[in-house]
Amino acid sequence: MIKTFLAHSDILKERQGRDKGSIFRLLDKATTKYIFCSMNTVISVRIDKKLKNLAQEVAESAGLKLGTLISAYLRQVVYTRRIELYAPEQMTPKLESLIADIEADLQSGNVSKKFDNANDFLTDLKK
Repeated sequence: MIKTFLAHSDILKERQGRDKGSIFRLLDKATTKYIFCSMNTVISVRIDKKLKNLAQEVAESAGLKLGTLISAYLRQVVYTRRIELYAPEQMTPKLESLIADIEADLQSGNVSKKFDNANDFLTDLKK
């Protein structure tokens, strides 16, 4: 692969004096050939169109193409031998109720005083 790229670089050096436009076309072809030599497998996956579009937005916001993002994730899986997925937990009615109670306590001022150290806090808890 690297030899192929270097051979194209030598051709570029020979043609530099002739036509500068063709140099850039050759460089583009040489770079493309190098990339294709090192990446020779295509994976086809069926996913929801909305999910794909949202994932592309995330990738683009990081300055990446979706394929690059997927390749990076697959490399991470291979190197770490771990599959890490994140799914946010759904709010349960009980958790929503607890949060509402806490927010109501905060608004009404029904909170403990501030403590300077843990011992004062523990002493206050024992009362």
